[in-house]
Amino acid sequence: MKILLTGATGYIGKRLLPVLVSRGYTVVCCVRDKTRFSPPEPLKKSIEVVEVDFLEKQTLDNIPRDIEGAYYLMHSMSTSTRYDELELKTARNFRETMEQTKVKHVVYLSGMINEDTLSKHLASRKAVEEELGKGKYHFTTLRAGIIIGSGSASFEIIRDLVEKLPVMIAPRWLNTRCQPISIKDVITFLDKTLFHPETYNRNFDIGGPDVLTYKEMLLEFGRVRGLKRWIGIVPVMTPKLSSYWLYFITSTSYRLATSLVSSMKVEVVARDDEINHILEVSPMDYETALRRTFSAIETNEVVSSWKDSLVSGRINQQLSAFINVPQNGCFVDQRVRTVRDRQRTLDALWRIGGQTGWYYASWLWKMRGIMDKFSGGVGLRRGRTHPDRIDPGDAVDFWRVLYASRKEGRLLLFAEMKLPGEAWLEFKIVEDKLYQTATFRPKGLWGRMYWYSVVPFHHLIFRGMIRQLVK
Repeated sequence: MKILLTGATGYIGKRLLPVLVSRGYTVVCCVRDKTRFSPPEPLKKSIEVVEVDFLEKQTLDNIPRDIEGAYYLMHSMSTSTRYDELELKTARNFRETMEQTKVKHVVYLSGMINEDTLSKHLASRKAVEEELGKGKYHFTTLRAGIIIGSGSASFEIIRDLVEKLPVMIAPRWLNTRCQPISIKDVITFLDKTLFHPETYNRNFDIGGPDVLTYKEMLLEFGRVRGLKRWIGIVPVMTPKLSSYWLYFITSTSYRLATSLVSSMKVEVVARDDEINHILEVSPMDYETALRRTFSAIETNEVVSSWKDSLVSGRINQQLSAFINVPQNGCFVDQRVRTVRDRQRTLDALWRIGGQTGWYYASWLWKMRGIMDKFSGGVGLRRGRTHPDRIDPGDAVDFWRVLYASRKEGRLLLFAEMKLPGEAWLEFKIVEDKLYQTATFRPKGLWGRMYWYSVVPFHHLIFRGMIRQLVK
C-alpha cells in the first residue's frame, strides 16, 4: 500500500518516515528538491521520491495515482509576508491532485484554533483545514500546540531563553496558557490516525496532560536543567519589541519570531482528550518530554531540526540553483595545502562549524555572526544538527550545505548571511592536496567595496583555517 508523505524533508516528516516504513507501507516522499533528501540507507528500498512543488501545477503529475493514504505536513510560515495566500493555494492544489488518485484518507497536522480571534498564522492553518476538508476522501485534522522535542523550533527557543538569560524581562504573553506535547506522541498520533475509521471526517486537539503558561514552561525547563531563573513580566512590550526580543536572544529568524509572537497571544489548550481514548494513546507529561529531549541531544540522536529547513535562512528555491559556482565577474580566494592524512582532514571538514567552530580566529567568526544578526541575518546561532554528519540542505551556522560527499572529498557551502552579493565556500581534496576556495559574486558597487574591505581578514582567516585543517 502506498502512502504519500508531503514535507518529507521537514521536522515532522523525517521522523514519521521510518515509522511508516516499519508499518510495511511504500512511502512516496514529496520533496521540492531531491538534492536535500538524504534518507537512511535501510529505508531506501521502501520509498519512492518525487520532486513536487505544490505551488507549481506542472510538477503535480509526478505524484503516483495509486496512493491510498496521504499526510499533509506543509506550511509556508516565515517564507513570505503573504504566506497565508501561498498556504491556501498549496492546499487547493493538493486537494485537486488527491481527487485524481485512489486516496482514501488524508491526515493534516495543524495548530490549535479554539479561539474566535486568531493570529494570522493560526487563521491560515484554519483556512487550509477548511480547503482540504472539501476533498472527496476521508479527512482528519490533528491540532497540536507547542511541540517539545530535539530540534523543534519551540524547544530550541525555550532552551535559548533559559540557558542564556538568568534574568528575563519578558512580554505579558508569557502568561498565556498552552498544552505542550512531545514529538514522540505527535508521531504516534499521526501514525495511529491513518485509516482509523473513528477519526474520519473529524478534527481533534492533541496535547500532553499538563496545561502551563509559557512562563511556567520556562521555569520548569530551568528546574529540570538545574538552573535558577527569574522572570519579570512587562505589560507594555509591543509585538514588534517582543519579536526583536526573540530574534536577538534565540536562533529564530525575525519573520518566524513575528509569526510566533502573534500566535503566542492565543491560548492553545485542548478542548478534550477524546482522541487519546480512540487511539489508546497516553501522552507523556512536560517534564518527561524535556528529559527525553535532553537525552536525545546528549547522545547526538537529533533526527531532524527546524534549523535545517530553508525557512531558517535566505534560500527560497532549490539548492541546485546555487550548486554550480560561478566564475565570471567573481572574486576568488583559493588556497592549496598538502594533506598529511586524508581521513583526518575529512573528519575535520565534516565537523566544521557549530560547537567545533571554524578552526582559526574564532573571535572573528563570532564578530561576523553578531554583525549579521544585527543586520537582520541568521548569525551563528543556528549551529548544526549533528556534530560530525553533514547532508545537503543542512544549516551550518550562517552557511547552507549545497553538496557533501566524503567519497569525492568535496564539501560546498553557500552563505546565508546578509551580503551585498552571493558567496560560496568550497573544500575539495584532490589526490594529496586540499583546495579551499572562497568565491564571491558582488552585487553592484557596494558588493565590490565589501570584498575589498574584508580582504585583509580573509587573508588571515582562510590562511589559518586551511593550515589547521591539514594538520
